[in-house]
Amino acid sequence: MPSTPAASTPSAPPLRIATINVNGVRAAYRKGMGDWLAGRDVDILAIQEVRASTEDLEGLLGSEWSILHDAATAKGRAGVALASRSTASIHRVELGAEDFDSAGRWLEADYEVNGTIVTVVSTYVHSGETDTPKQVEKYKFLDAMLARLPELAAHSERAVVLGDLNVGHRTLDIKNWRGNRKHAGFLPEERAYFDRILGAEDEAGYNAGAGLGWVDVGRKWAGEVEGPYTWWSQRGKAFDTDTGWRLDYQLATPLLAASVVDYTVDRADAYDQRWSDHSPVVVDYAL
Repeated sequence: MPSTPAASTPSAPPLRIATINVNGVRAAYRKGMGDWLAGRDVDILAIQEVRASTEDLEGLLGSEWSILHDAATAKGRAGVALASRSTASIHRVELGAEDFDSAGRWLEADYEVNGTIVTVVSTYVHSGETDTPKQVEKYKFLDAMLARLPELAAHSERAVVLGDLNVGHRTLDIKNWRGNRKHAGFLPEERAYFDRILGAEDEAGYNAGAGLGWVDVGRKWAGEVEGPYTWWSQRGKAFDTDTGWRLDYQLATPLLAASVVDYTVDRADAYDQRWSDHSPVVVDYAL
């Protein structure tokens, strides 16, 4: 008598993680962020530059979201959040030395997904300003981030750092890179931090085990092409001519990066349809 094939177990849908610098969440919602979120089927959302209260976030996103929010010390500045369909098992906000103010710029959380722990970080690196105290603060934050990344990878083999990192690592990441070599966001000293995280572009193993071993999911997925950019100046015709910067990243541990099945920058169809000067970066992870 012929045997009956065993019934196959349907695979779980990919975990969809998105990151967006909203440039003020209340303004973003007035311009259409809610419509985008309602139609995107996101499981975990990392938000930067919240610039609002936790109550504001809860009111805008709705009760179906579990929200973690770390506000900046200065009211109306920075602020990072994580919104998820399920509740985090633990979260942490400390980064760097005790005398270093990282409030509103680094938020970690652990989520259980299909029996697996995934660690997600929403972070907002300082924009900086060449040869000013703002740039010194940016380097302090990047130093603290470099120190934390190995600890994070040791804590969780499936971890991802999301957010506006305010540095274009390579010439592929900025359309007008020649004119920005002396400007914050593309300084050699800033880019060197990313060499240490991902490896330098001329180094064997770049973005595949070099440096601290983290993987730039966007570059891995897109390949050796310009962009895809995630931020455009509000001035001039930068958006219309796609004269942008790739500042918004998903940096994943190797095991998590190996599970990526889709990467998308949700660029608006037209300038007047934007609800932030950044675009969301959305990645699907098949766990």
